[in-house]
Amino acid sequence: MLECKDTEIDKKEEDAINDLLNRNTLLLINDDFHTFDFVVEALVDVCRHDPNQAEQCAYITHYKGKCDVKKGKMSTIKPMRDLLAEKGLKVKIV
Repeated sequence: MLECKDTEIDKKEEDAINDLLNRNTLLLINDDFHTFDFVVEALVDVCRHDPNQAEQCAYITHYKGKCDVKKGKMSTIKPMRDLLAEKGLKVKIV
């Protein structure tokens, strides 16, 4: 019975660690320069959003000034940030 409690604690610790590791957020910031269609295409291409999701993110970015476009591990988020930045979009990881 003691082993079961240890396993439960280990699972909770593992879940907490995974939650911390996956807290990275890729933030798209409005720049009033790129076209709406360009932003949508970039999100579909780089972040693998479906067109509807990309369009929603573009609208949110346009009207609110920024939008969380992806969450996950740094190893996943950083290459996306780099590719979007290469396309000229303003992005950062928070």
